[in-house]
Amino acid sequence: MKIQQQGVTLECVQGDITRQPDMEAIVNAANGALLPGGGVAGAIHRVAGPGLMQECRPLAPIKPGEAVITGAHQLPNRYVIHCLGPVYGVDDPADGLLASCYRTALELCEQKGASSVAFPAISTGIFGYPLEPATQIAVNTVQATLTHCPGVKQVRFVLFSAASLKCYQDLLAKMAMEG
Repeated sequence: MKIQQQGVTLECVQGDITRQPDMEAIVNAANGALLPGGGVAGAIHRVAGPGLMQECRPLAPIKPGEAVITGAHQLPNRYVIHCLGPVYGVDDPADGLLASCYRTALELCEQKGASSVAFPAISTGIFGYPLEPATQIAVNTVQATLTHCPGVKQVRFVLFSAASLKCYQDLLAKMAMEG
């Protein structure tokens, strides 16, 4: 699903975040040490190659809600933005920390001149954030932040599961109807 709002394309797809060659930046749902792990971080590090871990090393550790940017190495993108989402029920305020991930990632895109970015559903995997409120925070924060990031013209949510895709599709459809 794809919608246009104020000159920006917002879309959601089911797929692999490492296979978004038309996006200048992709977002890594990172761990605090910025190391390869499971899920999104593991997939990104596997495709990017060992240079990504070497570039991440001096940037770690990061705290929940923070983000840092690196090159993409062997990925088909220019940048990887590493965000540490909150562990639900542990890191508080979870909603503010999750919003900070999306806001900071967009601000880093703006600073680097990246006009397109792909996000995973940050914190909804092993970090346990419930899908519906996480989706609402993601979409609302992106929408609010884009007014301060005029260089960002395309935001894609790349979702692993059909359930995540449906949640994002429903929210984007509601936004499109509200204008």
